[in-house]
Amino acid sequence: MERGSLYCVSTGPGDPMLMTLKAVQVTEQCPVVALSVDFTRRDKSCGKKDTKSLRENCAAYQIAAPVVKGIEGKEHLFLSMPMTKDKEVLSASHRQAADRIIEYLSQGISVAWLTLGDTTIYASSLYAARLVKEGGYQVELISGVPSFCAAAARLGEPLVSGSQQLHILPSSYRIEEALACPGTKVLMKAGSRLSQVKKLLTEQGFEAKGVQRCGMKGEKVYPSAAELDEEAGYYTLLIVKERD
Repeated sequence: MERGSLYCVSTGPGDPMLMTLKAVQVTEQCPVVALSVDFTRRDKSCGKKDTKSLRENCAAYQIAAPVVKGIEGKEHLFLSMPMTKDKEVLSASHRQAADRIIEYLSQGISVAWLTLGDTTIYASSLYAARLVKEGGYQVELISGVPSFCAAAARLGEPLVSGSQQLHILPSSYRIEEALACPGTKVLMKAGSRLSQVKKLLTEQGFEAKGVQRCGMKGEKVYPSAAELDEEAGYYTLLIVKERD
C-alpha cells in the first residue's frame, strides 16, 4: 500500500486572501485536516469531543475555512499542542501527535496540518513533523506569508532597507538581549509580556509599532510604543526600528 504524506500547510497571518494557492490546493486534496489545540487552556465545560468549539477557536482553521472548498466535510484531527516551556510535556505532545498522524499515513491517507503564519517560523508542528519524517514518511512544508511581513505592509512601512539587518525574535525570551541586536527587531507574540516590553522600549528610547491579530477579526494597529495596549492578546507583533 502506498503511504500517505504529511503536509505542514501555512495559512498565512490572518487574512484568508493571503493564504497561497498551493496551500489551498494541498489542503483540498487531503482527506484529513490536522489542527493544533491547547486543551489545557480550554474552558472546562468544553470537552475534547466538542469539535465545533475546537474549530472555532483554531485561528488557522478559521483562516482556511472561507477559501478551502469542502474543508467542513473533511475529517478533523485535533492534536494537543500545549503552550508551555516544560520540555517533558512538549516532548510527549509531539510524540503523541506524530503517532496519531502516522496512523493515517500508514493507511495511505494524507494529512494537511494547518499552521498559522509560516510553518518554518516558531511552529510547534515542526517538532512532530520531524518525528514523522524519522519514521520514514514523506513530509512537505508548504510556505506562507509570515505575520511580520503582513504587519509591515499593514503599517505601510518597510521592515528593512539598504544594508540594515533584520532579527526575528520570540518575545517570551530575553527581551533585553533582543533589543541589543542591530537593525530592525521583530518581536513575535508579544502580548503575554507587553507591559515589560513597553517599559523597556520607552526607557531605551526605541521607536516601535505593533499590530494585534493582523488580518483577523479584532485587528488593532498601534502606531507607536506609547499607544500599545498592555492588555493586548497573544497574537500581537511588534516591529522595533534601530535608534537614530
